Amino acid sequence: MSLKKLVITSTLLVSALFAGNYNVDNSHTNVGFKVKHMMITNVKGNFNDFTGTFEYDEKANTLKALSGEIKVASINTENKKRDDHLRSADFFHAEKYPKIIFNLTKIEEDEAYGDITIKGITKNIKLDFEAGGTIKDPWGNERAGFALEGKIKRKDFGITWNKVIEAGGVAVGDTVKLEVEVEGIKAK
Repeated sequence: MSLKKLVITSTLLVSALFAGNYNVDNSHTNVGFKVKHMMITNVKGNFNDFTGTFEYDEKANTLKALSGEIKVASINTENKKRDDHLRSADFFHAEKYPKIIFNLTKIEEDEAYGDITIKGITKNIKLDFEAGGTIKDPWGNERAGFALEGKIKRKDFGITWNKVIEAGGVAVGDTVKLEVEVEGIKAK
């Protein structure tokens, strides 16, 4: 075996020793967002039904891979009328586009890049990445956590419904702030 092949093989083996595959723990994960309402306050919400897996490099304390799927119908802003409107064709059109999909494309220090698909439109976005690290819980499970935050423009994904308000401005802001806290349990 050549020296180059030996170095590559050794690097891959060492990397595999310190990287773990995790399943997202829904009860300790929050997929949240906030958006301006009437240009003066924020409406906050989250999605309650999602799945995901990720690979976390324990030694380097960083994310190596992430894929997730969110069920649009699980949107929750604590207001049934608003949530029903958000599920409608005016916004997410949950019946036609039932899922939001995210796949990490790369990590560069404290920035995560990934492809997000909303309403059938895929864009590569940049998010702030905060490593949470790993720990063994009291029940013997290995856990890892991290946070992602960033902004997207809802119009980029065909979500354009709005109303002009009398005082000027619009009812719903275009910028959506994403706030995601993820905790996962290492797959066995």
